Amino acid sequence: MCGIAGVMHADPLRPVDPHTLVAMAAIQHHRGPDGFGYHVMENRGVGFSHARLSIIDLDQERARQPFVSADGELLLAANGELYDYKRLRAELVMQGARFRTRSDSELVLHLYPRLGFEDMLPHLRGEFAIALYDRARDRLMLIRDRFGIKPLYWTEADGALVFGSELKVLFAHPAVPRRFSTQGLFHQLMQTIVPGSTAFEGVHQVRPGHALIVERAHGRLHVREERYWDMDFPLLEERGAPRDDAYYIEGVREQLLRAVQLRLEADVPVACYLSGGIDSCITLGLSAASQQSPVKAFTIGFDDAAYDETAIAREMAQSVGADQDVMLLEADHLYDNLVETLWHTERTIYNTLGVAKLLMSRHVNRAGYKVVVTGEGSDELFAGYPAFRRDMFLHGLDTLSPAERASWQQLLAESNQLFKGAMLAENEVHDPALDALVGFTPSCLQPWLAAAAHVPALIAPRLRDELAGYEPGRAIAEALDPAMIEGRHPLDKAQYVWIKTMLEGQILTWGGDRVDMANSMEARPPFLDHHLAAFAAQIPPGLRIRGRTEKYVLREAMKGVLPKVLYEREKFAFMAPPAHTDAKKWAAMKALADGYLNQSAIDDAGLLDGDGVRALFALHEHPDTPAATQVRLDAVINHLIGVQVLHRHFVAQDIPALARRRAEELGWAA
Repeated sequence: MCGIAGVMHADPLRPVDPHTLVAMAAIQHHRGPDGFGYHVMENRGVGFSHARLSIIDLDQERARQPFVSADGELLLAANGELYDYKRLRAELVMQGARFRTRSDSELVLHLYPRLGFEDMLPHLRGEFAIALYDRARDRLMLIRDRFGIKPLYWTEADGALVFGSELKVLFAHPAVPRRFSTQGLFHQLMQTIVPGSTAFEGVHQVRPGHALIVERAHGRLHVREERYWDMDFPLLEERGAPRDDAYYIEGVREQLLRAVQLRLEADVPVACYLSGGIDSCITLGLSAASQQSPVKAFTIGFDDAAYDETAIAREMAQSVGADQDVMLLEADHLYDNLVETLWHTERTIYNTLGVAKLLMSRHVNRAGYKVVVTGEGSDELFAGYPAFRRDMFLHGLDTLSPAERASWQQLLAESNQLFKGAMLAENEVHDPALDALVGFTPSCLQPWLAAAAHVPALIAPRLRDELAGYEPGRAIAEALDPAMIEGRHPLDKAQYVWIKTMLEGQILTWGGDRVDMANSMEARPPFLDHHLAAFAAQIPPGLRIRGRTEKYVLREAMKGVLPKVLYEREKFAFMAPPAHTDAKKWAAMKALADGYLNQSAIDDAGLLDGDGVRALFALHEHPDTPAATQVRLDAVINHLIGVQVLHRHFVAQDIPALARRRAEELGWAA
């Protein structure tokens, strides 16, 4: 729900320009097409704006944000959903609170003055990005949800802190510079970014489970980031003897059912995304069991049978009586929509699944829905990815003999051939910094560390010189908290690293919020409910992966809602067919590359090395290049195209002027 934006000046007497606030809201109109609002705090140098997607409290005037508290001391703009809000609101009313709206966001204006900042945060359940200004304390607080489901960016420019739900919102402010950082460029080309960073110089993300606190003193802004939550796996000595299976199975049932039911709460219809994996099938099954009317289920199908899951999804839909809508996509046509997708993702993507999901969200929106329940987060909590099984077999099963360990590794490789080079590295990769921090290099990062070996030759020589001695694995390792890794089981470590890198930086970004909200669609992932996550962290590693079965406890807990074929099915990572798998797809990708990676385009942007790009294509097209290497090179080529597209979108284009025009076209005025 919604997009937020705002400015805080170092000088409280320097007024915030209302026209800029409106332009910042207008550039993210896709996040909130149902209305907008702005508010400037007089003599405080603070102003917020908001683009609204109405889901809870459909009264456009009553629920218009930003909200100002009754005493005028607090200013609030919020994006996302706060669950369990009816119970909290009732409790606050009994304590004397008086609500002016039916919006869940208004809870913050009542919780904060009663509980204080730190004690308020545990009550915020859901996915959210919140901006709260306290006039009495002259303090701005930017709060992001625990897993980073909702985005929140910030930067400092010209004596001001500027924030917003998307990078383009910050770039709509005329004082914010728009240029790639050299290290950010490196990480875009290798896929995995450093937590808290972006591709652009001086632009940061509020990290998941953190709040950015901004205060003024002596004519300057003082910024600090505080963590309020983390995925805290128990220390090995804290685990003790595990309870029986039934305890964990019943606990997962209870927590997950509650999480799903909370996410079905809305003043508009709620649908489900449905693939052939057990995660979205579970959310559909629980949604169907919790509602009286049939659930609408939307499925993406591909024209490549190796990647298409519609048959299994259809079986699930029929088993619960869901009204299924299947959108069949031709994979070569996905490249026709890549440029538009990158405008919304604001980062490069390795696979056109992000494009497929953008097209799906558009289809769902046109079908009359604003909200869907999704399956993201299940693999993170219950160890579903092939990389987790690999790390478990190699590092987490001390009782295995070398022969047994080799047998398990061979089984894993054979059952995940489609994803070798993407989900699993072609060959073992070791990074010294990650080895030192984790005890091994997590398998989830190895494909992208392998891709990083290609990157220096692809970067323009002047930028390459700036990167001399740069170690991307070390940069990632230094952004992780050792206290949350040391003393944990190897599987816990692997899951934690994934959650801090791949989940937030990819799955919830170009596979989640950004492509859903591109079409004013709010996606709600119940698996990322923090109460469920805290319980899942306590599940012994041997019950998350039991023998050859990943997500064992989850499968047993949800056995009653899954058809037999799904209950017994091995994890199948949902992705679009890579370009090299078909001549038509390769031609479509090559056509886009011809437009963005020709020498003239490369020279204009000044980011890449034309000789390096041509050499990479030559390697890809060489007949002796293995298929797994081609998967990895497909990803790098997608990133190369993406970097050039991002340059045209956000560096070459005049974003402030575009934002002003957008406001005029919408009729939004200060």
